[in-house]
Amino acid sequence: MDELVALVQKKAGLSKEQATQAVDTVVGFLKKKLPDPIAKQLDELLASEQAMDAAEDLLDKGMGALSGMLGKKGK
Repeated sequence: MDELVALVQKKAGLSKEQATQAVDTVVGFLKKKLPDPIAKQLDELLASEQAMDAAEDLLDKGMGALSGMLGKKGK
């Protein structure tokens, strides 16, 4: 999960503490909302390289959309 925190920190321009809190909040939310069998596998999924690649892609798209909404050129 450290890699995901670092990615959020880099892409969103947050401090390490803010990025950690954001990731913990989202992961906690997902664990509560997903069916138990899937929620139990979430930590394992977050540790996989494939999941990190997908997370980076989502963050790139999200930051680009946010920049566009703010009138800035996105990635």
